[in-house]
Amino acid sequence: MKKIILALALALGSQFFIAEEPKKETKKVCVDVKKDGKEVKDPKTGKTKQSCKEVKVHKKLEGAEKVPEPKKK
Repeated sequence: MKKIILALALALGSQFFIAEEPKKETKKVCVDVKKDGKEVKDPKTGKTKQSCKEVKVHKKLEGAEKVPEPKKK
C-alpha cells in the first residue's frame, strides 16, 4: 500500500514540476526596408515599410570575479 501511494505521489509531483516552465521574454524589433539604398514607401499610406521580428531577450549574467586585464608590454 505504501508503494502505491509513493508511486502516485511521484507521478503527480513530476507533472507539476514539468508544467512550470519559465516564460521566454521577447521583444518586437522593427527595421526599415531598403531597396537600392533607399527606403521603400507604402503607396497607400505614404509611410516607410518595416520588417518586424520577435527576438528573445537574454539576461546579462554578472560574474563573481572580474576578468583580469592583460599585461602591458
